[in-house]
Amino acid sequence: MAKAKKILYVSSEILPFLPQTDMSYLGRYLPQAIQESGGEIRLFMPKYGCINERRNQLHEVIRLSGMNLIINEIDRPLIIKVASITAARMQVYFIDNEDYFQRKLIYRDENDVFFEDNDERGIFFARGVLETVKKLRWKPTIVHCHGWLSHLLPMYLKKAYRDDPLFTHTRVIVSLYNDLTNTETFNESMRSKIMVPGLTNKDMEYLEQPTALNLAKTAIQYADGIVMAHPQVDNSIAEYVKSRKVPVLPYVDPQEPESTYLSDYNSFYDQILGIKK
Repeated sequence: MAKAKKILYVSSEILPFLPQTDMSYLGRYLPQAIQESGGEIRLFMPKYGCINERRNQLHEVIRLSGMNLIINEIDRPLIIKVASITAARMQVYFIDNEDYFQRKLIYRDENDVFFEDNDERGIFFARGVLETVKKLRWKPTIVHCHGWLSHLLPMYLKKAYRDDPLFTHTRVIVSLYNDLTNTETFNESMRSKIMVPGLTNKDMEYLEQPTALNLAKTAIQYADGIVMAHPQVDNSIAEYVKSRKVPVLPYVDPQEPESTYLSDYNSFYDQILGIKK
């Protein structure tokens, strides 16, 4: 592996902090494999209220916390916590905020109703990750996004942060899962909440109708590569991916005993970075 490979993993779910799914499994084992083969990694996920801080030995990183992000005209404190996955010699950074991530449930309430502020949670998570990486002064060659909570990050990176020297040559990969039903909709004023300097309404034209489907299309629109991370990605999403004419990694089951997913992902990273074998 080329030493230049520095991968920022931004995931809605990572083992062992959440139950095992394809996404949480990849979030745990893919970064470890990249690190063990010579790459540099950083991992970020939200600090949901169901994650036990004592059991998982989370602690606040004071030097990274203390920023405020203004969302919907309200200052929201950005708290950064960290925990180690000792067996893998990896650290996970957690994006936390009392209003958005202290609740015990992840995407829906006890009546299975989609949280009304899920749009703001996605905005806070994406911006919080990028601002924290800036504070770390760490320059990724690839940002690999897993899960709908990370879907706004590609647009922010390619538009609002495009002149930041840390991100000028960064490539973005989006892994697509079926982690939202396509009937889900976000707050109708989502676009105005997303807006920051460097963005225009045209940059997020799909979100004129803020549906789960259009959020995924917005992520794909700014991606340099796409991973089909679920065996049955929605047909209209799959068609849109084809129309973008960017490299695509077909679905590989990471939990199959004979799975080749680690070498497949590694080769895909090389393809995105233009590294010839």
